[in-house]
Amino acid sequence: MAESKSAPITSELYDYVLAHNPPLSDEQRSLVELTHRKFPESAGMQSAEEQGPLLAFLVRLIGARRVVEVGTFTGYSALSMAQALPEDGTLIACDISEEWTAYGREAWARAGVADRIDLRIAPALETLQAMPAEPHLDLAYLDADKGGYIGYWEELVPRMRPGGLIVADNVLFHGEVTDPAATGSARAIRAFNDHVAADRRMEAVLLTVADGLTLARKR
Repeated sequence: MAESKSAPITSELYDYVLAHNPPLSDEQRSLVELTHRKFPESAGMQSAEEQGPLLAFLVRLIGARRVVEVGTFTGYSALSMAQALPEDGTLIACDISEEWTAYGREAWARAGVADRIDLRIAPALETLQAMPAEPHLDLAYLDADKGGYIGYWEELVPRMRPGGLIVADNVLFHGEVTDPAATGSARAIRAFNDHVAADRRMEAVLLTVADGLTLARKR
């Protein structure tokens, strides 16, 4: 059995990590705190705090101009990526909730990036299927209903340009993916992880970031 070299993430160590990452902008910080205050029972759906700077870093690293997000919630991850986009960049944000995304709209406007975010309130699969079929996307962030991951993946992969990235969140699903008898979302994530590992169109790594993060690059 392989031995993990990861340090246990105590609250002190987590604070240390955040302190040594790029600081959140005022708008990011405000949105994170608002989400926890307004939706205490759903706040776990928000991307982890350290994922905002990571997503921004990836946008800049690959020079992304065309980004898709599947699952926006209150808009923290979309804000993080939009702030890293060039002025002519576009992020298509897919969600089905007007209520949650309304908070994102306000934050995006305050941050001056609302013109870079095209929010589409509709089932994400329909939004993806309506996009041009040819490779044109630079980066996609997948953080939505787990049962839909494989379907979203299959719509995204052909639309990624060579070298483009798909970033998938929650791929460890609270550690439940190790259970062969897993049900529900954990079972769906197990199937997704196997699907990604077998997909020769992409080069993928699964990382123990937050609740598990897969980075996949189009060959």
